[in-house]
Amino acid sequence: MPSNEQETPVFSVEHPLFYKGEFMGAGALLEGDEIKLPIEAVTSMLGSEIPIRYEADSESIILTNGSQVLRMKTDTLTAKLGSKPFKLAVAPETRKGIVYVPLTPLNTLYGVQAQVSKVTGAVTLAKGGDSIQYAIPGKKELAVRNGPSIHSPYIEKVPLEGRLTVWKEEGDWYSVQGPSGYSGYARKSELRLSDKQTTQEPVEQQPELAWKSTGQKINLTWEAVYNVAPDPAKFPAMEGVNVVSPTWFELMDGAGQIRSKADANYAKWARSKGIQVWALFSNGFDPERTTQALANVETRFSMIQQLLAYAKMYQLQGINIDFENVRTSDKGALVQFVRELTPMLHEQGLVVSIDVTPKSNSEMWSLFLDRAELIQSVDYMMLMAYDEHWASSPESGSVASLPWVENSILRLLEEDKIPGSKLILSMPLYTRIWTEKTGSDGSVKVSSKAVGMNKIRELIATNKLKPEFDPSTGQNYVQYPVEGGLNRIWIEDKVSLEARIALVHKYGLAGVATWSRSFQADDVWSVIHNGLSNPS
Repeated sequence: MPSNEQETPVFSVEHPLFYKGEFMGAGALLEGDEIKLPIEAVTSMLGSEIPIRYEADSESIILTNGSQVLRMKTDTLTAKLGSKPFKLAVAPETRKGIVYVPLTPLNTLYGVQAQVSKVTGAVTLAKGGDSIQYAIPGKKELAVRNGPSIHSPYIEKVPLEGRLTVWKEEGDWYSVQGPSGYSGYARKSELRLSDKQTTQEPVEQQPELAWKSTGQKINLTWEAVYNVAPDPAKFPAMEGVNVVSPTWFELMDGAGQIRSKADANYAKWARSKGIQVWALFSNGFDPERTTQALANVETRFSMIQQLLAYAKMYQLQGINIDFENVRTSDKGALVQFVRELTPMLHEQGLVVSIDVTPKSNSEMWSLFLDRAELIQSVDYMMLMAYDEHWASSPESGSVASLPWVENSILRLLEEDKIPGSKLILSMPLYTRIWTEKTGSDGSVKVSSKAVGMNKIRELIATNKLKPEFDPSTGQNYVQYPVEGGLNRIWIEDKVSLEARIALVHKYGLAGVATWSRSFQADDVWSVIHNGLSNPS
């Protein structure tokens, strides 16, 4: 005989939370008609990939999705959605060490919904896109039991006009929630499935960015700006270049202040040529100030506001982020900065790109970059595929051999799932003259000097050298004796550039970037432009 014993579940919280029929081990707070949810429970439901961040030092809560960023503070009704005020009916709060967030902003950004049982006060959550199956009792009052057996005590009895939510099958039983909001079991034969609904997902606004692809590959070159502003009137015709990235902005201190070397004349010249300006923002390669500036929402927001102001002042079309020499412990903080930065720059129509090194075991130059997470926010990722052999390398070699470049591309595509359409291959316009000198003890001392393309051409002509193709690097190569040793050069020229551009077409990449314009030979731009325009 079926058990006629009632057993009401007991919870340690007043308003227990349920998701897909499972108790979440936490409770909600109810303030009038408003609901507040613990951050950990929301994160558990949405998944760890949904960025919700609480910073205890400033008591700030930051919610981000692909197109919006919302900043709140506990015990405060004022919030900011992007740069605009966002009114909260109730304030976030911390109670017994648990941070609670109002439902309204969670619904705005993530489509979180909550239903409170009028019977018990239990709260059932859903998120945007969830599919919910409803059911009604079949022919008579239905008992929801605390186990899949007629001998289990019942939790509640649902009348004929009542409705249940069905979550999953277990043999002859369904896992359900009745009007009480408590989870239990109902026999399949005693209920009838009714309507099925899918909860509405929030509509993310697609930004109208300055760069609108027309099938054209990106052809960007960085403009290294030091003490003297470059004079674009002296530039050669740069055939095919459609984006320039001058190194204008640099993090100055841990408070997030940005130093500017922006030049209105340069920006005006670019506009006159139909070339977009994606100004570069660097951390100055200083790990200490980077840690401090990324540490809290106020300094991050200050950096974002300054970049927005500069972008408006100089009529920029994009910002290129170049953070290097960063502590691995700041990996998550950099991701959070980019999550907050991108939606706000998108509001102003700006393209957001970030520079990354090839993957390696270097903590300060590679491991701090969470490429798989960063690509979720930015429009483009620049793979800086150079310095395979760097300035102080213990052995001489190519700056960017073809096999090394291709492997660097593949690792990002395959290991980090970077879409080819968002990856830009950055190529060197410089090479290194390597000098190897053998000491009296037989050891070889290696030194190098970085030079541009014209300097190498002059050197080859002066020394009457004949370059030979090196199949192992995909480059032309020369060597010649010097006093006490040997000079070796892996040459950057038409051959090396065309081979790398072929990789852009092979893997469907978004385009190329070059470091930097000042290392150019005048004919390099037609080589790149023709290579990008002709996939064959």
